[in-house]
Amino acid sequence: MTHELTASRLASASSKVTASGGWWRDAVIYQVYVRSFADSDGDGVGDLRGVRARLPHLARLGVDAVWLTPFYVSPQADGGYDVADYRAVDPLFGDLADADDLVRAAHALGLRVIVDVVPNHTSERHPWFQEALAAPAGHPARDRYHFRPGRGAAGELPPNDWESVFGGPAWTRTPDGAWYLHLFAPEQPDLNWEHPEVAEEFASVLRFWLDLGVDGFRIDVAHGMVKAPGMPDIGRGAQATLIGTEPLPFFDQDGVHEIHRAWRRLLDSYSSGLRPGGAPGPRIGVAEAWAPTSERLALYVRPDEMHQAFNFRFLNCPWDTRTMRTVIDESLAATASVGATTTWVLSNHDVVRHVTRYGGGAQGLARARAAALLMLALPGSAYLYQGEELGLPEVVDLPDEVRQDPAFVRSAGQDGLRDGCRIPLPWSGEEPPYGFGPAGTWLPQPRDWAPLSVAAQTGDPHSTLELYRAALELRRALPGLGSPDAGPLTWLSAPDGVLLFTRPGFACTLNSRSEPLELPSPGRPVLSSAPVETDGRTVLLPSDSCTWWAL
Repeated sequence: MTHELTASRLASASSKVTASGGWWRDAVIYQVYVRSFADSDGDGVGDLRGVRARLPHLARLGVDAVWLTPFYVSPQADGGYDVADYRAVDPLFGDLADADDLVRAAHALGLRVIVDVVPNHTSERHPWFQEALAAPAGHPARDRYHFRPGRGAAGELPPNDWESVFGGPAWTRTPDGAWYLHLFAPEQPDLNWEHPEVAEEFASVLRFWLDLGVDGFRIDVAHGMVKAPGMPDIGRGAQATLIGTEPLPFFDQDGVHEIHRAWRRLLDSYSSGLRPGGAPGPRIGVAEAWAPTSERLALYVRPDEMHQAFNFRFLNCPWDTRTMRTVIDESLAATASVGATTTWVLSNHDVVRHVTRYGGGAQGLARARAAALLMLALPGSAYLYQGEELGLPEVVDLPDEVRQDPAFVRSAGQDGLRDGCRIPLPWSGEEPPYGFGPAGTWLPQPRDWAPLSVAAQTGDPHSTLELYRAALELRRALPGLGSPDAGPLTWLSAPDGVLLFTRPGFACTLNSRSEPLELPSPGRPVLSSAPVETDGRTVLLPSDSCTWWAL
């Protein structure tokens, strides 16, 4: 399905959207998992120079910003989310000059840059933790973390029953008998945010990267920095965080909001004037916050807190239109209640890719393409995970000996299969490494990925890549797509298994059924995830498809 848009119309539409409110409110932001995006030096690991070289792909795709996963100095016990130095680039990824060059190159292409910050925990190699380990019990150096005596006659039991998200106890004992808290891997000790030096240090870290010119931060574990007083037992595993209705003692405590308010004040102080190579506009904070309800999640995006929070309820939706509609309605209502917009996401570096979640194979791809058009039609901002624009599936058959996810070697917690969504991207060529770099990849690529590469899909009107490019082009040109300020989303009556809603100037249909369905035509089709047959009066909606209609 084709559409006609000129560059001047696109530029005009884009600038109007930017002028009408905060740029993030309807931005499409692309997540780069740096290790797996592009390799410039042949060591098989993606790096900042590789990202910079591939920025034109993102500009052509039509996204507004890029979010980079951690590239800081780290022993890589958890893919860089164990940070040893927050102000330096790990040599695996380049150096500080490469980070500066990347930010400037992105700005020159009209792309904003968001970087990760990891405030819940540090690496065990961080100088603070090394100092704490070397200090005796009761020394002030240990106050920056959570050191506690054990329970039992000789202190041989953990201080409480908390479990690590990666499985096993959330406590590790040191040689002198004390225990320290780590809600993730033992190599990731949790910081004590009641200690004033912790807040001072992270304010300084944020200023460092803001001064370099970044446009915002994605806050890792934004719900976890504050623990309940006394750290009480809970009697159930950490995984209950995702299914309960109340905050747990170690997650989503009300105290985290004071931290976010302080950071918002800091971000706002940088939100005027020009950044290096970029345009004026607010610097933003994005909360990776797991909350038990949409209402709890909305607290993170109140006017004086973060600008966005990931909508994991939408990500976790099954292929079921009733559930989708409920989550969409509740998400929009919750964020509207605090004057914010909703942020939609289907995949990221921690979950099974949605092609596979939706059934895999041809069916999973059809549903993933449809879900992408649904997401991009909803009011608010959308996040794309690298490779979803290529229709990449999860790689589920990795040999155990090549896996690097720390959860894989632990006895419980996450399924340990996050490596499957982190396979290096295919850019071109007929065999691995598919243009990822000069030689090799840190995780093996499938032998059948040649048709999925960027080069293979470019110019193919039926490819998933060209579908994404067309969708993002239309989204920029038509205010009714995406913009939260264009008008309300109105649901219309539709058969079971079908979603039908309108926004100013257009309609969207999603047919989740396993068979085609005939309906009265909502308008003129402008883009569809599968071929649509219409005579102007009726339309035959393909199974597992989504279509945009001009009214």
